[in-house]
Amino acid sequence: MPLTQAESVIKNIIREIGQECAAHGEIVSETLVAFMVKAVVLDPGNGFNMDRTLMKSDVQKLVKFCVARLLDSKNPSLDTIKMQVYFDMNYTSREEFLEEHHRVLESRLSSVSREITDNRACVREELESLYRKIVSYVLLRSGLGSPTDIKTVREATAALQSVFPQAELGTFLTLGKKDKECQLKELTMIVTGIRLFNRDCGKGGEGIDDLPAILHEAIPATTQHIDSQLQIAQDQAYRYTAILEKVMKNPLMNKELQPYMLKEALYNVRQYEIFLQIILSDIITCAQEVEMMRRQLGAQLELLKMTVKSKTAVPTSQVFPIFIALASLWTSFQDETVLISVLSNLTTHLEPFLGTHELLFPEKMIQGFLDDVTVKTDVCRIKEHIEERVHLVDFRKLEWLFPETIANFDKLLIQYRGFCGYTFATTDGLLLPGNPTIGILKYKDNYYTFNTRDAAYSFAENPEHYINLIKEKAKKNAELIQLLELHQQFETLVPYSQMRDIDKHYIKPITMCESSTQTDTHILSPTIVRSYEWNEWELRRKAIKLANLRQKITHSVQTDLSHMRRENSSQVYPCKDASTQSKRESSTRVPKPQIYIAGLRGGQNKTPCGIKVNLTRAIDET
Repeated sequence: MPLTQAESVIKNIIREIGQECAAHGEIVSETLVAFMVKAVVLDPGNGFNMDRTLMKSDVQKLVKFCVARLLDSKNPSLDTIKMQVYFDMNYTSREEFLEEHHRVLESRLSSVSREITDNRACVREELESLYRKIVSYVLLRSGLGSPTDIKTVREATAALQSVFPQAELGTFLTLGKKDKECQLKELTMIVTGIRLFNRDCGKGGEGIDDLPAILHEAIPATTQHIDSQLQIAQDQAYRYTAILEKVMKNPLMNKELQPYMLKEALYNVRQYEIFLQIILSDIITCAQEVEMMRRQLGAQLELLKMTVKSKTAVPTSQVFPIFIALASLWTSFQDETVLISVLSNLTTHLEPFLGTHELLFPEKMIQGFLDDVTVKTDVCRIKEHIEERVHLVDFRKLEWLFPETIANFDKLLIQYRGFCGYTFATTDGLLLPGNPTIGILKYKDNYYTFNTRDAAYSFAENPEHYINLIKEKAKKNAELIQLLELHQQFETLVPYSQMRDIDKHYIKPITMCESSTQTDTHILSPTIVRSYEWNEWELRRKAIKLANLRQKITHSVQTDLSHMRRENSSQVYPCKDASTQSKRESSTRVPKPQIYIAGLRGGQNKTPCGIKVNLTRAIDET
């Protein structure tokens, strides 16, 4: 079947179921009907095949089952589903609520703002009318009094005229639309700060409620009411759990209690307890924010008093930022007031979803089943097995985590909202709190806790088996999908409130261990300025000394006594021996001339006759 055709069929089924319920005097929302349709189809006992197209007979059967369940006025399971749908449709996180609240305020003021920014006043009457509109805008945006109250309007007009006289309207009209809007917001904050300061000084504050005092009384009252409701719900859950444990030990009681749907009642109370804890956590956050803002408000008012004191004129650069800070703090007080009111109303509207308990389980009947039974709280159950721990040597393929070895234990998403999965699977739906000190089993990036060590060992032997058992149990009781956060197994039934927190499914544990680090003593080179002087008087002495020296002339005189007292010395560099060296030594020699003259001593001839003989050797022979 095409997707669009399937959607059309589902819408027709939902519409038909709603009309059938309305004909019987029960008005149900489309969201509740849609959830019930999915719950009926998931329940294997109803015989719907998810793999084939619904026939006309299947549709009639589905409508009949859904109408029957929606009209059952004595069914804790239906009350739990209604509670879950109501909470999912009306609860948002603190950040999203404040964002939506501011968006709604902006949309309501858009028409008034448009009248001012699009105004093209020229004559005097039009300018006066525009100024009155600005005063009304300031009052509406600040939320400090009604624009129809004459005293409030006069006070706001006087405060506005002190920072934005009517004569400046001409300059205001020349601005662009965005600049006009920004100036209007800034004027609102400044005027709000002025009025708050005047109220603190006892010179004004008409129509301004004392929000810090109101919140100081409202938060403890709301917290006390939720605490009392939470205590009642927990006591009821502890008693139902004790009776169910007694039934497990005595099979004969099972037939006696079967018509009373005690487990469905336990789921109803546990879901109510979880919702109250979520609301209480938000209110505690509100209390912390309010206390911090009260201190900041007092500090800003004191700073403003010190700045203004008895001065007739104060620079705007000094006081305007303080006025804006005061206005911002007061806006935060208003946000917290609205948030507390919404959370309180949400708590009140959750109580009717517990109406079947008094009808199905009268106090006399409950007390009869509690004979010879010790009612244990969740804390007592955890303390009973606090000394038991899983031995890591018994598991080589599974990873176990312990609170003292995990830094972000509180942020881990424990499966089944911290209830013991093994006990739930083996007892056909009994909810017992898991004990993290025993050990947290990590299996396929999911984390499981158990109420006893034996339960942890049994679950670890075959986790898939017990996970499937829990899934099959949730198909029969659809309220368990949100109660135990089984949205990974039933992705089509993820509520909007849980889709916003989908990222927390991927939070990984941060393991803690002992480690040490060493840092160098002096990483950077020293930057000590030796000429630095911190003493003001020493700086003055140096300044006086320099001033005197500028007007003095230095003289030097040599006397007989000081003559020749100074020792002089000079230093010279001695001569340095230098030499050069060639690669090799060589020499040349010219042959010595040798000439012999023969015949000078005479001979046979009486007349001497000299004969010259050259005996000089050749050059190449030397």
